[in-house]
This record gives sequence, C-alpha cells and structure tokens, in this order.
Amino acid sequence: MPAKRAAPTGYQHARELRKEPTPAEAKLWAYLRKDQLGVNFRRQHAIGKYVPDFCCIKKKLIIELDGSQHLEQEKYDSERTKYFESQGYRVIRFWNNAVMNDINGVIRAIQLTLEDQ
Repeated sequence: MPAKRAAPTGYQHARELRKEPTPAEAKLWAYLRKDQLGVNFRRQHAIGKYVPDFCCIKKKLIIELDGSQHLEQEKYDSERTKYFESQGYRVIRFWNNAVMNDINGVIRAIQLTLEDQ
C-alpha cells in the first residue's frame, strides 16, 4: 500500500524543520547528502502526518535521531515507528551523542542496513 500523501501542513512543517537542523542532524546530513552512500536520502521528508529526520525512499529506510527529549516521548516514537513500518519502511534510530561522537560507527551501521535491504 503506498504511503499516504502528507497534508499541506505536513509539508510546511517539514520545510520549517529543514531550516533549523539540530547539530546532530547537520552532521549526519553532511554524510548522507548527494548520494554519498550510493542512494538518495531526503531530509525532513513528510510521510503521512509524520516527518522523519532522514528517508531513503528507494530502500524504504528511515533514520531517526533521538535526543534526551525522546526519553519522555516513547509512546509517540513507538506510534511513529509503527506507522512508518505499516508503510513498508524500516526504521533505525541513533542517539544524537552517537552521531556527534562516533559518526564513523553510525555511518557503518547505516551502510550495513542498506546492504541488508
């Protein structure tokens, strides 16, 4: 089943998020942009009513970055993940501090996931 189109408000929200990335999002985007891993990733791409941090449509892979606020929103994150999975996506999550302190490990984990898709 194809993913539902995002509502116009979802597109606007995605545009706003792209304007002010977190430091971890900006750092990871520098490694994902321009097909550096052999596939195209989109940043803050609206899917239904949700906006994942990074999305590879071709490989049906979503990458989410989590900061400390995610400790208090586990139910919401779980609902998002279930929705993305219902649309055929695989979701992988990394803590912001992993991106900031071990970017090579994060990139390797993403590469392994892409090879497995």
